[in-house]
Amino acid sequence: MKAVIVVFPGTNRERDMAIALERATGRKPVTLFHREAELPAGTDLVVLPGGFSYGDYLRCGAMAAQSPIMRAVRRFAEGGGHVLGVCNGFQILCEAGMLPGALLRNASLRFLSMDCHMRVERAGTPFTAHWQQGAVFRAPMAHGDGNWFGDAETVARLDGEGLVAFRYCTPDGRVTPEANRNGARDAIAGILSPNLRVCGLMPHPEDLVDDLMGGTDGLPMFTSLVATLAAA
Repeated sequence: MKAVIVVFPGTNRERDMAIALERATGRKPVTLFHREAELPAGTDLVVLPGGFSYGDYLRCGAMAAQSPIMRAVRRFAEGGGHVLGVCNGFQILCEAGMLPGALLRNASLRFLSMDCHMRVERAGTPFTAHWQQGAVFRAPMAHGDGNWFGDAETVARLDGEGLVAFRYCTPDGRVTPEANRNGARDAIAGILSPNLRVCGLMPHPEDLVDDLMGGTDGLPMFTSLVATLAAA
């Protein structure tokens, strides 16, 4: 599997993501700067990692969404390519119109840096194939603008089409206001595109892929992608 990590000015999670991808694939991913106009030949997966692209000026992800490489990422996705956006990467995907909704300031108006738990709302996708439906896993969150918002029609469509990937929950899988620490609408932590090949989420599964990191809760996301793309 050939994975490409796109780096923007202010990205700071590319090394974490590279470790996770190499752990799952056995191959070092390609790091690509945002000024490039094309993806490398043979790209199987594009990852937009976390950070603070362009210092989060204007709106988080808004400036990065206009970077030259994003035209190639859009074409890649439109052609059926797999794209993963984590934290700032999720914000960029929403700003680029590749996923619906917007990421607003956390309800507390404070930066949140802590572990959270997520429930798998749809198993069997390229990003969740190695989890069971309803599985709960832990992941770190580190964001100031992680409050996903969509209007009622958008939320109804996502639910109706099974495009909610993850919801914030308690360790035993209950979706409660207390577990939804950033205030995201309907406790939505991650969503999928209609063809299930683009996924965005706010917490960081790449930071829990080895026991030396404190656990392997996030590893199934990356092994799911490897299994899916190997079978393609």
